[in-house]
Amino acid sequence: MSKLQVLIVDDEWNMRNLIRIYLMKEGFRIQEAATGQEALSMIKKHSFDIVLLDVMMPDMDGWQVCKEVRETETVPILMLTARSETKDKIHGLGVGADDYLTKPFEPEELLARIYSLIRRSTISKSVQPQQWVMEFPQITIFPDAREVRIQDTSVDFTQKEFDLLVVLAQSWQRAYTREELVERIWGHEYEGEVRVVDTHIKNIREKLQKAGMSYNPIQTVWGVGYKFHASGDDV
Repeated sequence: MSKLQVLIVDDEWNMRNLIRIYLMKEGFRIQEAATGQEALSMIKKHSFDIVLLDVMMPDMDGWQVCKEVRETETVPILMLTARSETKDKIHGLGVGADDYLTKPFEPEELLARIYSLIRRSTISKSVQPQQWVMEFPQITIFPDAREVRIQDTSVDFTQKEFDLLVVLAQSWQRAYTREELVERIWGHEYEGEVRVVDTHIKNIREKLQKAGMSYNPIQTVWGVGYKFHASGDDV
């Protein structure tokens, strides 16, 4: 069995060294980047099983790095940071991070988070995709190909944005609470704020509007959560 590939991105050598020593003992293959630009370059050239990404870096912060990675890659991203405020965690998850670990942390917790994210990613890749097409006015969703088209234009979504859209579209006209959506998309292990759903919904809406949709297919149900409208006639 080949070793799992980990990219550690942190401008502090001591932190990278500590993580590298611990993970190498666990059998991981490690590569390191000291800046955001270096990390982006490495991710384009190599295939990683997970990226450990620091937030505070001098050239480009981890949030911007994560956002740029998510434009083309679905690799799991675990953000490592000394910032523990809830709003920072929501922001990190909103730009595409899969999990968030606050410094200082125990090596055992880091390892548990890594294995959890890699396992979740592996299961997602191995599950047979849904073999159907969901067609609505102006928008067509291809779950098997993980593709969304507005007219003839393909729209790029992050993994969780796409999953959210599919869950809502599958049961259109059903209202989901934020808690239900978190359970479906992030899993029962997720311990963050349910408001992360709002950030992802906002991103989905903006991308659909930018692609040319003339109505908003994801409607807010006040006091409950969200639902998908099959057309804009009754919106």
